[in-house]
Amino acid sequence: MRLLFVTSEAYPLAKTGGLADVSRSLPAALKRQGADITVLMPAYPRAVVQLRDAKVVTRLGPAFGITDGLLIAGTFPDCDLPVLLVSSATLFGRDGGLYQDNEGADWGDNALRFAYFSKAAADLALGRTDIGWLPDLVHANDWHTGLLPYFLAHHEGARPRTVFTTHNMAFQGNFGHGDVPDLGHGDFEFYGKVSYLKAGLRYADRVTTVSPTYAREILTPEYGFGLDGVLAARGSDFCGILNGIDETIWNPATDRFLPANYRPRETAGKRVCKRELQRELGLPPAPDVPVIGFVSRLTHQKMADALIEALPWIAERGAQLAVVGEGDRAIEATLAHAAEQHPTVIAATVGYDETLAHKLQAGSDILLAPARFEPCGLTQLYALKYGTLPVVRRTGGLADTVVDTNNLSICDRTASGFVFDDPTTDGMISALSRALALYRDQLHWRLVQLQAMTRTFGWDRSAGAYMDLYRGVTGIAPKWREEETGDDEDMRRAAG
Repeated sequence: MRLLFVTSEAYPLAKTGGLADVSRSLPAALKRQGADITVLMPAYPRAVVQLRDAKVVTRLGPAFGITDGLLIAGTFPDCDLPVLLVSSATLFGRDGGLYQDNEGADWGDNALRFAYFSKAAADLALGRTDIGWLPDLVHANDWHTGLLPYFLAHHEGARPRTVFTTHNMAFQGNFGHGDVPDLGHGDFEFYGKVSYLKAGLRYADRVTTVSPTYAREILTPEYGFGLDGVLAARGSDFCGILNGIDETIWNPATDRFLPANYRPRETAGKRVCKRELQRELGLPPAPDVPVIGFVSRLTHQKMADALIEALPWIAERGAQLAVVGEGDRAIEATLAHAAEQHPTVIAATVGYDETLAHKLQAGSDILLAPARFEPCGLTQLYALKYGTLPVVRRTGGLADTVVDTNNLSICDRTASGFVFDDPTTDGMISALSRALALYRDQLHWRLVQLQAMTRTFGWDRSAGAYMDLYRGVTGIAPKWREEETGDDEDMRRAAG
């Protein structure tokens, strides 16, 4: 099966969040399962310079007034996964972020940038370029590619089938009519604006999201952000498939970013990682002091405001807090000030650093990963793999992946972290307090840590679910392995 995987970012070529990790790891897993897959993304300057064996393969036709389009081919720098980059110096050849300028403001032409990107992807999928490769199915991701299913659905004649994945319903790509190029007639209207996310949800042959629980949640007004009705209308064409992690990148036994490697039953290296993390961040190296890590966007969704409110409580508990993230400027400033006031207790790094993110996962004892809503979440999956017990709220993929530690779950050997329900500072503190209490009981802490590290969240099982979904939408009946049971039942139902 020939698959075109279309995304606005993919690690390590360009990254702002979890979408980039998924866009690198899922295609690689699909390739292992026999798919002839190519990733398509914009040619940001940082992506072009990292591409291996890069070469211009064709010129793209004009669209929406853009005439400088090129298609660049190559492979990821760390594997043989093929990549095509849609190049336009006018739209993508600029300094700054992928979606925002250096001041944190959205690029004023984002509507045009990603309309052009989706149109170029549609032309490629329909054979309007001369590269000699046509996909059987196009998998589009998030609002940046939302127009792609629309363009293909309105093509008269043979076309590839489409799957559209929404990774976070809060990010919708809503634009004023004056900012959007002429797209023809389509059902994009959303409270007086044009919604690229709605286009993807409306016109794709099948729609997915990134965990079974989030799939149920976004059918409600609370989590659907105004588009729950559009999803409900899709009926059985909509499902949730849990994300995974790339264990060739996120694995404490082989992680090249760590000062020492370790395994579930050989964790001496984790103690080395903790000591070196403390030293690097300027915290006193104290092996018996619990280190609480927080690596995330500093936003309301991620309860960063609750973290700020909890700082005095954390400072009084004899723990250390290591924060890596960026987002709300006021929260960034408050964290930086708190670190200055309590340099032996709090360390705050504003910005995202991939190397430091790996070191934080390995060197922390507890990962604080709360959220008011969370489609899937990857940091808690990394934490489980690294023996860093996560504190999470029971929502979305967090509910699907972390089992709360209590007397029953310890006895039946399922415990893997600490879960709370109330999306408040008090709710978060209650779970964090239980985590700190268990840390003082090292025998049970080590038991839960071992259970967390031996859970499996690699991509192969989820990639298998996607492959069966692809086979179903292209007319080939999915075939599930008979031995799959338990958690796979949701995936079997999801694939139809």
